[in-house]
Amino acid sequence: MSTIATPTPTETSTGRAWLAADSQVREAAILDALAEADSDALAARIDTLIDRNRVIHEWESINLNPASNVMNPRAEAALGAGLSSRASLGHAGGKYEMGLEAIEEIEVIAADLACRVFGARYAEIRVGSGALANLYAFMATCQPGDSIIVPPASIGGHITHRPGGAAGLYGLDIHECPIDAEHFTVDLDALSELAERIRPKLITIGASLNLMPHPVAEIRAIADRVGADVLFDAAHACGMFAGGMWANPLDEGADLMTMSTYKSLGGPAGGLVLTNRADLAERIDAIAYPGLTANFDAGKTAALAITMLDWLEHGHAYALAMVATASALAGSLADLRLPVHSTVGGYTTSHQLAVDATEWGGGHEAALRLRPANLLACAIGLPGRGDMAGLRVGTPEIVRWGMTVDDMPELAGLIADGLRTDPSPVGLRTSAFRQRFTTLRYIRS
Repeated sequence: MSTIATPTPTETSTGRAWLAADSQVREAAILDALAEADSDALAARIDTLIDRNRVIHEWESINLNPASNVMNPRAEAALGAGLSSRASLGHAGGKYEMGLEAIEEIEVIAADLACRVFGARYAEIRVGSGALANLYAFMATCQPGDSIIVPPASIGGHITHRPGGAAGLYGLDIHECPIDAEHFTVDLDALSELAERIRPKLITIGASLNLMPHPVAEIRAIADRVGADVLFDAAHACGMFAGGMWANPLDEGADLMTMSTYKSLGGPAGGLVLTNRADLAERIDAIAYPGLTANFDAGKTAALAITMLDWLEHGHAYALAMVATASALAGSLADLRLPVHSTVGGYTTSHQLAVDATEWGGGHEAALRLRPANLLACAIGLPGRGDMAGLRVGTPEIVRWGMTVDDMPELAGLIADGLRTDPSPVGLRTSAFRQRFTTLRYIRS
């Protein structure tokens, strides 16, 4: 048996000194506990952790984080079906390696299904993540140094649109648009003035918290006046579009729509780029191959295809249930006098909602407080409160496990008690509640 050398805690801290202190301590503790482990012990530990993760998410806890979901078991099985290790350079009918007849058919089917679900002419499926999907969109529409306008973090604008993310790493000149706090979107008059002044190459919209539809058609009109393209980042809102709850951004004038495929879609981890423009599709294709993707994960592609079939058959019902349940949960939380963030249109018309977590020290601190209560959530920005002031809550996974509007008062009570009382005893009640929901819905049998 071989022994795998691991860094000591001191080496870990020194070697990754850029990490936050809590992260350095956590990494050091993990490595220190396994410092003398051989290969067999490490393999056993990995197996244990895989099982532990399933227990956390499917037995003990309730996942209220809209940034993750649960897959159709058939899609999950496709990830381990012997596809992922097969290189697949090139396009169907012209692959570089041989023996890829089955994989190239899966690739074509997956792209076609994505187009059907989202009403698009072209789909790029060979994308590793939603962040990379945005990078592809930036590269297809802009050159380094070009100006872009993006939504700020106060309405959930994503890091990929800002200096620390893909837009900044690509060298774009980034301008945040003033917001319309009452509608939780961009201020159209201010956007028009800013666009006239800086003449951007790209205007982006869409965020990590979408409570109401964004005014895509109006943004398209502003973009036309200054010669800009429009990108809709649907990483979170994609389920609203796939299920027909909100108007399709491509129909309303967006040139490109990007997304993650594992959030409200409930598919495998990955990204997707959609467009109706052949010129943009050709540029995106070249960025993917021979550019940044080259080989791609064919197992993920098969899992995405299975996910798209679920949406074709059950998508509208699933999206409708997510929205109804989110609305009911927001109302139940408000009834318990929790400060649910509200707009002129109400708490939400999507699968997401937010609680002003200022009294608990912000959204991240509130999420940490809920963890012992076995309630999984995360932080988000709120207008006038700060980039991480909100506690973001979503319904994609709880609906897929069978929770309905009728269950929301009980769930709201758990959330309120987790925030206001000792959260540890609440955790036992949460687990008992969670164990009533063990059958997945809205998937093809």
